[in-house]
Amino acid sequence: MTTIKALHDKLVNKEISAVELAKATLKDIKDREGKVDSFITITEDEALAQAAAIDERGIDASNPVSGIPIAVKDNISTKGILTTAASKMLYNYEPIFDATSVEKLYANDMIIVGKTNMDEFAMGGSTENSAFKPTKNAWDETKVPGGSSGGSATAVAANQVLLSLGSDTGGSIRQPASFNGVVGLKPTYGRISRFGLIAFGSSLDQIGPFSQNVEDNALLLNAVSGYDPKDSTSSKVAVPD
Repeated sequence: MTTIKALHDKLVNKEISAVELAKATLKDIKDREGKVDSFITITEDEALAQAAAIDERGIDASNPVSGIPIAVKDNISTKGILTTAASKMLYNYEPIFDATSVEKLYANDMIIVGKTNMDEFAMGGSTENSAFKPTKNAWDETKVPGGSSGGSATAVAANQVLLSLGSDTGGSIRQPASFNGVVGLKPTYGRISRFGLIAFGSSLDQIGPFSQNVEDNALLLNAVSGYDPKDSTSSKVAVPD
């Protein structure tokens, strides 16, 4: 099991390029997708274009997530990329704006490789209630992965990606993290902007990170945290390191 720090060191030292890392990640996604069904949309063209632009600019040695691929739950708005919330009501919906959390991913030179499966409109606890397909547990495909962020959890557990974003209203990050043996965090209310999250219970909804270890979870949490004037519940406090 590798870590974000180890991958970032390789990027900084030019042992691997952002494009090469993105291609390897996309291959892992495709090779393992038939087993777990973590993804609704795989954004290969967008990811490779983004990775090429990062290589052109150069990896930011001071930013530990620069050049790192990530998957995003399909209820988080991504401009020009399908955002279905696992519902046929939104099967062809391409937002005209990015969620603030997604803007922060891009600002940190993270590479979005796809949108993950979930219970429809986040209303479920097994990721069997997607309008498109059920997601399977990464360790035992006869078992459920939990939900509603089951796709984000299994993508990390199945080594398709090292990092993903999910959302949690009543356990939708914490439960699938537990079911799949990965690290999932529902952050303190107001730490991460909810702007661009398709709401389920807006007084409880929070966006949060999945990872394979606690340190990587903290790196992603820091990358997407911070005050946002577009979210009235966002906390106007400094983000601790």
